[in-house]
Amino acid sequence: MNKVSKKQCFGIIIGTRAYFNSELAKDVRKELLRIMDACGYDYVILPEDATVTGSSSIETREDGLKVAAQFKENRERIDGIIVALPNFGYEIGIINAINEADLGVPVLVQAYDDYNDKVDLDQRRDAFCGKISVCNNLYQYGIPFSDTTYHTYDIYDPLVQADIVRFAAICRVVNGLRHCRLGQIGTRPLGFNTCRASEKLLQRSGITVVPVDLSEILCAAERIADDDPKLLDKLATIPAYAKVPDAYQDKLRIQAKFGVAVENWVEAEQVDAVAIQCWDSLELNYGCAPCITMSMLSDKLIPAACETDLAGAVSMYALSLATQQPAALADWNNNFAQQRDKCVCTHCGNFPKGFVGNDELKLGPLGVLGRTLGKVRTFGAVYAKVSEGPFTFFRISTDDPKGCIKAYLGKGTITSEPYGMDGCIAVTQVDGLQKLMKHICRNGFEHHVALVRTDAVEIVRDAVENYLGWDLYVHE
Repeated sequence: MNKVSKKQCFGIIIGTRAYFNSELAKDVRKELLRIMDACGYDYVILPEDATVTGSSSIETREDGLKVAAQFKENRERIDGIIVALPNFGYEIGIINAINEADLGVPVLVQAYDDYNDKVDLDQRRDAFCGKISVCNNLYQYGIPFSDTTYHTYDIYDPLVQADIVRFAAICRVVNGLRHCRLGQIGTRPLGFNTCRASEKLLQRSGITVVPVDLSEILCAAERIADDDPKLLDKLATIPAYAKVPDAYQDKLRIQAKFGVAVENWVEAEQVDAVAIQCWDSLELNYGCAPCITMSMLSDKLIPAACETDLAGAVSMYALSLATQQPAALADWNNNFAQQRDKCVCTHCGNFPKGFVGNDELKLGPLGVLGRTLGKVRTFGAVYAKVSEGPFTFFRISTDDPKGCIKAYLGKGTITSEPYGMDGCIAVTQVDGLQKLMKHICRNGFEHHVALVRTDAVEIVRDAVENYLGWDLYVHE
């Protein structure tokens, strides 16, 4: 079972203005569509002959209404709108196109450079100025939008494509979270008040919690026949994913049945991310830990959070949407000697393989619960040391007293230094870590944090601040 995303599609508006040469739009249209094709994106754009100016470029209110009608017809396809300004652009046509279409998707505003030796009336663009007018209209109409790296740039600048790719990621985060189905398997463990979350506040942002009792999953697991093709496949894929010690080979079947039951439910309920009651009913009443199941789900870009941490699962999902890479959920867990900008991020064993960054994964019993419940009943934890490299951290929290969703975001480095604990271990370095910890504690954030192995700060920041409207602290 793999998470398959639909091909992203963008509505494209090319603006022009009567006082300027509309022929300047032809090269922009050609290059913009080349980039869309090269990136594998779909697009909706007026035919070249649909307006008087040609090149799909719009000018009048009537032109804008043509675009709006076309966008409405493709409402279910369009993930975002790209406004390209080959010249000054007529704000009336552009704002009417976006406002009347009323898609509620992210908007990117691009504008292109003048060549300072070509500023006669036939060749000048003035898009530098026109972009300000378009953005002013978007602000007046209350339509949030994203900006480009530079205010204007050359038509063939590689940043044009880079900005479109970044915008596509922003659209994935915004649209994905606004329509997220968040699975909750089991109740919150008694000892984890810190994992409380408000379903109602999540719903205000379009995130629907889909609950199921843990007993239903366990009964479904026990009903799986020994010759079930999904079970046989799972029995083969677990040892290929992580090394299974000889002493625990006989525990694979019970582990695999649980994994199949969870995946069947996730597929049936069309769940995008899931939070699982991993502690300690499952171990006591069924006889295994769920970590390998969560790890393999997250590796397929269906983030799985432990301790029924709903907000943690959303945080993971945001990072996976932004990067199309597996995200992990970890504790900010241990100080690192006397180096105050370092700490150990760890969990019992749920990190996905794609996050770990190496093939040295093995399975074992839970460390803490194994001491009290026994190793046999707690088998299923992933042991791994995360490879060095950059990472982004992100955490949302539902703040009931304030009636809002709040979040923090930042980046750091995972180091190669060893650390003598079982489970999944990442030795992290974050500049100003002590300041970050003060913010986390002072503002009532949970001990869990979502991590991904690349720099996704600006993508998540744009999505959260411009479109989702959550209170965000960016650690810098």
